[in-house]
Amino acid sequence: MTKAPQVFRCAECGWNTSKWVGRCGECQAWGTVDEAAPARPGTTAAGPVNQSAKPIGSVGLEAARSRPTGVEEFDRALGGGLVQGAVILLAGEPGVGKSTLLLDVTARWAIDAGRALYVTGEESTAQVRLRAERTGALADHLYLAAETDLAAVLTHIDEVKPSLVVLDSVQTVASPSLDNPVGGVNQVREVAASLIRVAKERGIATILVGHVTKDGSIAGPRVLEHLVDVVLHFEGDRNSRLRMVRTVKNRYGPADEVGCFDLSDTGIQSLPDPTGLFLSRHAEPVPGTCITVTVEGRRPLLGEVQALVAPSALNSPRRANSGLDAARVSMVLAVLERRGRVQLSTRDVYTSTVGGARLAEPATDLAVLIAVASAAAQQATPMGMIALGEVGLAGEIRRVAGMQRRLAEAERMGFTSALVPPDSGPVPPGIRAVEVDHVGAALAVVADPASAFPIT
Repeated sequence: MTKAPQVFRCAECGWNTSKWVGRCGECQAWGTVDEAAPARPGTTAAGPVNQSAKPIGSVGLEAARSRPTGVEEFDRALGGGLVQGAVILLAGEPGVGKSTLLLDVTARWAIDAGRALYVTGEESTAQVRLRAERTGALADHLYLAAETDLAAVLTHIDEVKPSLVVLDSVQTVASPSLDNPVGGVNQVREVAASLIRVAKERGIATILVGHVTKDGSIAGPRVLEHLVDVVLHFEGDRNSRLRMVRTVKNRYGPADEVGCFDLSDTGIQSLPDPTGLFLSRHAEPVPGTCITVTVEGRRPLLGEVQALVAPSALNSPRRANSGLDAARVSMVLAVLERRGRVQLSTRDVYTSTVGGARLAEPATDLAVLIAVASAAAQQATPMGMIALGEVGLAGEIRRVAGMQRRLAEAERMGFTSALVPPDSGPVPPGIRAVEVDHVGAALAVVADPASAFPIT
């Protein structure tokens, strides 16, 4: 018989080759190409089935209904709560607060919903207990285990019989049946596959904690993200208390939701209304500031853009920004100088956001432009005004998505006026909207705000 040819496959993207290579030729990942298992001979004989096929209208929905965990913002990111048998992958940078959040989730679950098992592969049970006492996450039905062996983890699941399992983290657990090092591609795949199989068979909600690489992507094989039901990213700046859980994939709900949290020494708290963190308080109007509304997932959030323009002593004036997309800021400055006739080539320009907010969407372009123009002219913008719009290279102001939602949030927060692009749709009754179609019209508001928003 002819021997079947060898096939080597990349664990990240599935690329195939006839010989082993150290680097994948498709995704350029190192050390991910391994020999693939030989294909089993096909068969046409009928085999057993797990369940008989049935009309779609007779399929029950109870198995796909979510159950709240008691942490409001975490439930928001999940689309309502945890689903029986669902497997969630939560990834984030070291020290961002993943373990603190999940310990709070498991404690609340153990109090309201049933037994919960928290398995840690990075700490001892005593260390987890100390954190639980500090954050108030103690519960009678919350079980702890410190294990790095997959067989031991499965044994704990058999003994405790929990309805929620948290594994912190999947990269620290290894299967004794494999000789690969802990955290390797094959080990992570085997551990995740085993836990997913147990979760589906027994209807256990399972949360896997994942590490991230230096570029922010989830470490391990990319197939891990395909196997799980929900992928969440836990984000936050070390210099800020604000933390966000961003949904990347969700088979049971929206895949664009965001949950906001406040991380402190006493634990982590949900932030149903985090807008106040991104605004500063001024008794009088200040030049170089402008308020905008950004959308995180489905949630509109107000953010403040601040700018400072100063004479430069350098041949190449400095451009520095914090919390804003550098490419978009550079584009807005070029449009402001070329189309708006604002001299910036001999001045340093500094732009920033308040409260560690990250404003990267095109809807914030107009706010950046007005803040810089206001700082350059030393003319304050009216208090209670927001600006929404994308700035084009020709100087035009373009419409943005979700305008009604953004304006409604601004009205709820007490703002009374807005600069918007033309044809932006209906405006809430509590806001006076001025349409600006070009950079020149926006600069006219900065030069003479009283004419645009007369006092009535």
